Amino acid sequence: MYVAVKGGERAIDNAHAWLAEERRGDLGVAEMSLEQIREQLSLAVNRVMAEGSLYDADLAALAIKQSRGDLIEAIFLIRAYRTTLPRFGASLPVETEEMACDRRISATFKDLPGGQILGPTFDYTHRLLDFKLAAEGQGGAAAEAPASGAPLPHVTEFLNKEGLIQQEVASDETPPDLTREPLEFPANRPLRLQSLTRGDEGFVLSMAYSTQRGYARNHAFVGELRIGRCAVEMEVPELGFAVEIGEIELTECETVNQFQGSKTEPAQFTRGYGLVFGQAERKAISMALVDRALRWEELGEDNVGSPAQDEEFVLSHADNIQATGFLEHIKLPHYVDFQSELELVRKLRAEATEAMSEAAE
Repeated sequence: MYVAVKGGERAIDNAHAWLAEERRGDLGVAEMSLEQIREQLSLAVNRVMAEGSLYDADLAALAIKQSRGDLIEAIFLIRAYRTTLPRFGASLPVETEEMACDRRISATFKDLPGGQILGPTFDYTHRLLDFKLAAEGQGGAAAEAPASGAPLPHVTEFLNKEGLIQQEVASDETPPDLTREPLEFPANRPLRLQSLTRGDEGFVLSMAYSTQRGYARNHAFVGELRIGRCAVEMEVPELGFAVEIGEIELTECETVNQFQGSKTEPAQFTRGYGLVFGQAERKAISMALVDRALRWEELGEDNVGSPAQDEEFVLSHADNIQATGFLEHIKLPHYVDFQSELELVRKLRAEATEAMSEAAE
């Protein structure tokens, strides 16, 4: 039977008040400002912007503060807010070759035009706690090396000149917009890339790791990883030409993958691709590995049954907001459903007990 919940609204109001109290914490500790979150927790801000599909560091910082640091909840807040924003038009494709790079590395070529730029990275740090950071005002010294402003060619173009890597064919067709249209299968590559770039970092990382462990036969090199700022341009019909409307920070990764050839393609290298808002190199590399695994049919490869090769499995489970909604709904009241199942189990047990008694007689 269904039992009505009394005092529900009052309980919910009290829960909200308690949440606000917990969010604020000890009143003797200074409240964290949005500027502090934006500037000092920038990687968390970048993740919220990327998976929330909204490039606005201030709003991402606000969402992180409101969610008490729960990044998936913050991403949910950003996506919900995004649906209320008007859309004025579409920007032109970003030219990442013209990126002003803070970081640009290659694991395939040592000597590059423009050089390797290590940039801000954890790669060369010792994973030891730095107790200097616990002392207020003991921040690190500012870096002196400026970002590279000169256009830097993509590393894969060196292979492309010799015909050693798969040619990427440009398309004039406008790709579908995953933020406005539901995901449908089969999904073309632009749609898959959109899904991966806003997919949960942990899930995409796990899928990528599975390909490295042999599930998909995907042996990859990081052809190039670059992080920097790109100009965003938009065509203005009244002017008849494109104008720069802003600048965004991006992380781009191209992987170079072995390919033994197929019935239609000669032996050559192939590519995986990842592009993410902000500094998010782990996500970009993971995205590139999964992208390559999902291209098996396009390249005429065999599907070896790897989860990372299953388009529907990967894309249907990558979205953390969809996953969270389905997961967390089971903690909400299901009294009627459970009572019906409870009565069914009682009936089955009673029938089984009765049958056992008759058999014993």
